Amino acid sequence: MALPISYNIRNLIVRWKVTLLAIGGIALVVAVMLVLVAMSTGFRTALRATGSPDNAIVIQRGQNSELTSGFTRDNANMIMVDSRVARDDQGKPLASPEIMIVNNMPRRQDGSSVNVVVRGVTQQAFKVRSIVKIVEGRNFTPGSDEVIVGKRLVGRIEHCQLGDVIEINTSPFRVVGVFEHEGSFGGEIWGDLDRLLAVLDRYGPNRVLAQLKPGVVLGAPDPMLAFQKQDPVEPEPGTLAARLLEDREVPAKVMTEKQYLNAQTAFLSFTLLGLVGALGLIMGLAAVFSATNTMLSAVAARTAEIGILLSMGFRRIPIFLSFLLESLLLGLLGGLAGCVMALPFNGIDTGTMNFQTFTELQFAFRVTPTVLTTAVVFALVLGLLGGALPAWRAARMTPTDALRRR
Repeated sequence: MALPISYNIRNLIVRWKVTLLAIGGIALVVAVMLVLVAMSTGFRTALRATGSPDNAIVIQRGQNSELTSGFTRDNANMIMVDSRVARDDQGKPLASPEIMIVNNMPRRQDGSSVNVVVRGVTQQAFKVRSIVKIVEGRNFTPGSDEVIVGKRLVGRIEHCQLGDVIEINTSPFRVVGVFEHEGSFGGEIWGDLDRLLAVLDRYGPNRVLAQLKPGVVLGAPDPMLAFQKQDPVEPEPGTLAARLLEDREVPAKVMTEKQYLNAQTAFLSFTLLGLVGALGLIMGLAAVFSATNTMLSAVAARTAEIGILLSMGFRRIPIFLSFLLESLLLGLLGGLAGCVMALPFNGIDTGTMNFQTFTELQFAFRVTPTVLTTAVVFALVLGLLGGALPAWRAARMTPTDALRRR
């Protein structure tokens, strides 16, 4: 014969002070975990929105980042006219040579310095990345000292308002537009490639971005294998990756945009996952001990009740399940409260240093339904672990011992 759920609910209400303390402890743990997971989710969302499996990134052979890569304009043009690169309605290659530089700029909040990515692109870049939209002002004019800034920079970095002037290598560039992009590009500054090359006295772009024709097999090895210290995989013979790697005139390394971004942010990704795991373990153990202490107090205060229930014919398993259910209810209420506490963080823009490129990566917290569900399940696990020992202790009592302790 099972105990009714109303019995457990009544006990939680009667002992409301202890109940609120237990719920609050679990809620705080869940809220902190939710914020960290929301940050990690927002980071991964930014990468997914930025990287496209149809776009290829070509950098200099032997290099792992565009910051250390370099091509002449002629070499970049040779890559762009490859037969496997898609073309627009006018027959022009859907490819764009790009330069990436790091510009030190002050934050608006405290004036501290941060490295912001300034990217020089051609107008073809907006065709390859069609999801980049101008939301304020206009696009920069080719050949002019004009730039457009990502929307996430407007409220965080100085001189990124419409009409402001940004100094790049002592040359002033006026902000004429604000663009929006869900991925990491939303935290960059874009300008004309040729003007930035001239201002920086560079001979050519760092990389080439190209959209491949449908059905083209890139054949690039996964750069994450090298990061994980596994044996590198050679490009598939006959593919674009193999041809460019062995090209005598323009030896280059090619990978999908998604592969490139994963490789550039691998250290940061593992750091965030390690932080979530470490804090989850430490704070989770604290919440489990708190729930255990709460339920042990409940068992001690209700020893006589347990003796009466056993005398009335209730068996050990229903009593065990009853106390375990009570602990699960504490976990559920704590999890829901933690979700409510973390919801205001959803959509908040933030940034963190990418220690592989020494630039700030902009992204937004993402409290998704999957994240909320995971948080509630995590809270239930905490309640389950915290209530197992007290429930087992309550079920092991005998009627005579329980009534004698009254």
